[in-house]
Amino acid sequence: MTGSLTARSTCWTGALIVIDSPNVKCENVCFQIYCSNRVAGVKIEPMAQARPYRGVEAADRVAERRRRFLEAGLDILGSDPDPSELTVRGICRQAGVALRYFYESFTDKDDLIAAVFDWVIADIAATTQAAVTAAPLKEQSRAGMANIVRTIAADTRVGRLLFSAQLSNAVVVRKRAESGALMAMLLFQHAGTLGAQSNDLIKATSHFAVGGVGQTITAWLAGDITLDNDQLVDRLAAIIDQLAVPELYKS
Repeated sequence: MTGSLTARSTCWTGALIVIDSPNVKCENVCFQIYCSNRVAGVKIEPMAQARPYRGVEAADRVAERRRRFLEAGLDILGSDPDPSELTVRGICRQAGVALRYFYESFTDKDDLIAAVFDWVIADIAATTQAAVTAAPLKEQSRAGMANIVRTIAADTRVGRLLFSAQLSNAVVVRKRAESGALMAMLLFQHAGTLGAQSNDLIKATSHFAVGGVGQTITAWLAGDITLDNDQLVDRLAAIIDQLAVPELYKS
């Protein structure tokens, strides 16, 4: 008996805003089960190993197709408030990949949307962690904010996916809520490193800060706030650092 086993895992955490993202690949793994050498008089032979095509291994071809699907999903999600092309066929057309290959990496359209979101967050996680780690403790807020603002300013698709109020896709809304809760927890931890005591007051403030940062970036992307990149980063970092002052949380 033969079949296909797909294993997927997306992991990401953060420091102030994000921590590290493990490099996890999604691959289809061929498998075969032998009950005996013969079943109903038919000899079961071992499966032939997938051969390289034009010098490219099968796993690499799967990974490249997956990357093209993710790019296509980001293109569509980041281009229009209500993208009509956000269908499996539309995604395949945008990616330039045949429909039959879509299901080797994704179960359906919603699975791809969630994967696009996690993929974008993971990339920001890796670069932001590097920026935060390299900065002195008192400058980590600015280092993290600077990397995030620079990333969304350089790629409008990313900013739209993470912050645009016009993008109301149900999967995106759910993923934003999940990431917001995690960011609040990480901001809570960051405040602790600056000396604030762990209690519900600082937890409430962490959620407030994450929501405020998200809303501010949303307004900035929409043109309602006309600060330049550096001014925005300075303002957001200053607010976060002020909210981490230990005296605010003494009962």
